[in-house]
Amino acid sequence: MHNRRNILALSLGAAAAPAAAAAQGNGSALPPGALAPSSTPSWPPRENFALWPGAAPGARLPEPLLRPEITGRTGDYHDLWMRGVVRPDVGVVRPRRPDGRAVLIMPGGGYSFTSIRKEGLDVALALAARGITGFVLNYRLPGEGWVDRANTPLVDAQRALRLIRANAERFRVDPRRIGALGFSAGGHLAASLLTQHDAPVYRRLDAVDAVSAKPDFGGLLYAVSNMDPGRSHGGSRANLLGPNPEPAMERRYACDRNITRETPPLFIVHAQDDATVPFMNAMDLFAGARAARIPVEAHFLLRGGHGFATRLPTGDSGSLWPDLYDRWIGEVLGSGKR
Repeated sequence: MHNRRNILALSLGAAAAPAAAAAQGNGSALPPGALAPSSTPSWPPRENFALWPGAAPGARLPEPLLRPEITGRTGDYHDLWMRGVVRPDVGVVRPRRPDGRAVLIMPGGGYSFTSIRKEGLDVALALAARGITGFVLNYRLPGEGWVDRANTPLVDAQRALRLIRANAERFRVDPRRIGALGFSAGGHLAASLLTQHDAPVYRRLDAVDAVSAKPDFGGLLYAVSNMDPGRSHGGSRANLLGPNPEPAMERRYACDRNITRETPPLFIVHAQDDATVPFMNAMDLFAGARAARIPVEAHFLLRGGHGFATRLPTGDSGSLWPDLYDRWIGEVLGSGKR
């Protein structure tokens, strides 16, 4: 037990200093609460931890390191797009009154960048207002030279959830109430974790990797559901699988067809006028959950487009999803169905 505690402390302490992450091209420190609409955001937040005590697993081909990009989105709002991550980390956003629930948040970006502010930190702040501790995953991107490209994001997602659960007491969360929430390509990653949480995608490193990576519930917003040509999001498919995908990888990441009776409960939100990720992706996920007879709730919005996260006008029905998600979590966890 003494050795296991040392391993956990090493894993979490590896990137406790924001300067270390900045040196790796992962941005600089700024508390999430300081992100005013017109401010220039940066990463990581004040509380953060590295996924790996040293270099992340998996060989990487030599290529220039891409720097994060700050990109203006709407009016004076500036998102933060992350690229070139070689030392993945997690930003922690704690509520003032935590209720024990935790959510690992996976931002989207077509697997070519991650919208770390709009679909990460902003979402974590919305959940924190409802008592939920948010963990924003700054994961590695598959097309940036990693030899095992298709599995690279899932490797980071599995490790992140294991670290959260292994250190639940430190984070003041219940290890039986940890969810996975993803947006767009990040929704595909969340769905991959929900359906492939025990897939052997990396070699065990330490005691953390003996901990279950299975989320207790899921949330999929305008998520990519599969890697089918012409049916999914073409950019996500190309970036995740590469130009000549292996059939085994196509099957592994066909999340809608990998839902089973053991898949955690699902919460789905998708706008019917989404011009980026076809609405049929949400329909396929819903149908897969129904066929597997797992608890599922879906909200098919009349309008909202793609990439809205928490930024829909308050008059739009889609702006209510954080409240609906909050209440739904209470329903599925209270029922004992995990």
